[in-house]
Amino acid sequence: MRTDVCWRALLSAGFALGLCLCTSAAVAQETDDWIGTWTASAQPVWAPDFLAPAKVPRNLWNQTVRELAHVSIGGSKIRLLLTNEYTNYPITIGAIHAAISEKGAAIVPASDRTVTFGGKPQVTIPPGAPALSDPIDLAVPPLSDVAVSIFIPEVTPIETMHWEGRQTAYIVAGDKAAEQDIKPDSTMTAKVFLSEIFVEAQPGARAVVTFGDSITDGDGSTVDANARWPDNLAKRLSDRKIAVLNEGISGAKVLSDRMGVNALARFERDVLDQPHAEIVTMMMGINDIGWPDSVLAPADKMPTADQVIAGHQQLIARAHLHHLRIIGATLTPFEDTFHGTPLFGYYSEDKEKVRQAVNKWIRESGAYDAVADFDAVVRDPANPKHIKAEFDSGDHLHPNDAGYVAMANSIDLGSLLGNRK
Repeated sequence: MRTDVCWRALLSAGFALGLCLCTSAAVAQETDDWIGTWTASAQPVWAPDFLAPAKVPRNLWNQTVRELAHVSIGGSKIRLLLTNEYTNYPITIGAIHAAISEKGAAIVPASDRTVTFGGKPQVTIPPGAPALSDPIDLAVPPLSDVAVSIFIPEVTPIETMHWEGRQTAYIVAGDKAAEQDIKPDSTMTAKVFLSEIFVEAQPGARAVVTFGDSITDGDGSTVDANARWPDNLAKRLSDRKIAVLNEGISGAKVLSDRMGVNALARFERDVLDQPHAEIVTMMMGINDIGWPDSVLAPADKMPTADQVIAGHQQLIARAHLHHLRIIGATLTPFEDTFHGTPLFGYYSEDKEKVRQAVNKWIRESGAYDAVADFDAVVRDPANPKHIKAEFDSGDHLHPNDAGYVAMANSIDLGSLLGNRK
């Protein structure tokens, strides 16, 4: 069993562990139930041969990273999941604190908590492994921001990240994990180390996992505004004890790797292993279609609609095997994507035909339990191949804040949730 499977399977069974080696007697006695409230899907840092900047430092040494996470549902206690999934070296965390964010790099002083692992304030995470914290006595309101401050004492290469964080993280020299406010030496919008926050699960709590690419990840939305469409969906569900977990990865594809592993490979980690997950939305395939014959993947052959659909069918089958309701989201318009930039070539009329064929299947096949027709929401009625001007972030692919609000508001909650309203 993979280590991340071990973590989440035990969480959903009601056990709490400090490390996957399961050696701490104190931690082994914890029997509470937990549910994710925030996620950031892990990606490997790509090699320099790829054109996108990595957004993360090459390494950290004697530095503190303070990063923010906007939770969906609240709870009286939390736990943190750290990741070292794609790194070839052990990572030593010298200190870690969690608190309620106040403004910018500042925290609410009375909320500061020392985070422990098996009762100890330090942890070393082996290559490829996660580390789950002990329960933290910190009350977190719904739709609030948690600040997680991580001190890295040793020279630590950064090889695992979440690229499109859309929230400012603050980096400062020295151990400042417990400081009320920090004056950063640098900032970034990517995420490192932190991959999930759990809260104690109330009776009847459940999770919706939004599984997708950059449009789910929030590319084009305002940084630090929590304006992605899953954020807006979380607002709509905030009074229902329903968590919304964003497992989007910018550049993600159904069938192949590059800015993260393919959808079929990460579906188990990001969706099926989530405790109390009952519903998953699936919006992916536009990068499979758009990348070939562009500078992003000049040697790749564009897949057929049937090949993209076959990937969707696999995900549907696996979701149903685990008794998850799965909602298919149509692929949004992309004519003129990246016009005037070196990435132009992402769109072509042949690619548009594939998108239309995939969307027709999503709408009409009946394979999904329900459909979120995001294409119909954001397309220009006068030119259905093109995103509506008032919803366009500027690159003709990613919606802006208003577009993401419209997408979230278009989702019929009855269709999303099925029989359980």
